[in-house]
Parts: sequence; C-alpha cells; structure tokens
Amino acid sequence: QVQLVESGGGLVEPGGSLRLSCAASGIMLKAYTMHWYRQGPGKQRELIANIFSDGVSYYDDSVKGRFTVSRDDVKNTMYLQMNSLKPEDTAVYYCNTVHKTQNLWGQGTQVTVSS
Repeated sequence: QVQLVESGGGLVEPGGSLRLSCAASGIMLKAYTMHWYRQGPGKQRELIANIFSDGVSYYDDSVKGRFTVSRDDVKNTMYLQMNSLKPEDTAVYYCNTVHKTQNLWGQGTQVTVSS
C-alpha cells in the first residue's frame, strides 16, 4: 500500500523550531518530486517547499531562509526543518507527491505557533 505519514507537529513559541517528518511506504521517495504544503485557519492550501529527485529544493518566499527540506533515502523519509517560527506559520502541514497519476497526501500534522 502506498502511503505518506506526517509527524512532528506541535505547539511552539514564536522563534522556536520544529522538525516535521514524512515517512513513505510503497514508494521510494528519492524517485519522486516531493512537496510540503500547509493550510492555515481559513486559508487555502499552499505549496511551501519542494525537493526534487536530484536533491535540489525550492522554497516559497514566505519560508525561504527559515525552513529547510531534506530527505533520508535510507529511512525513506522527507523532513521539513522549521526555524524562527512565526504565528503566521500556524497551519496543518502536509506532504504530497504524484504517483502513477494519483495525487498522494498524508493525513497532515498540526503546527501551532503561539506564546
């Protein structure tokens, strides 16, 4: 069964850090372009970062310089290291890819940035 499972969310104070994980089963992440999306309260889901199969990454301006996407090919897991978190980063974070024309999503993990 092809599945993506996010973890690592939680409550953090402004300026803090979290690391999100996206564990894959049924596919090898290194063969895919992987995405991180987020959906804040009352907002549309937005793309914030990609990592391509060659390891090159892309970031939306809203997270550039603060977030880093990486991949562990042995663990078949993608990560999103989030530093200098702001209240506006509060959202449900999702990992995503397209597998055989199927748009795969994890269940999401909640990140709340608040004092």
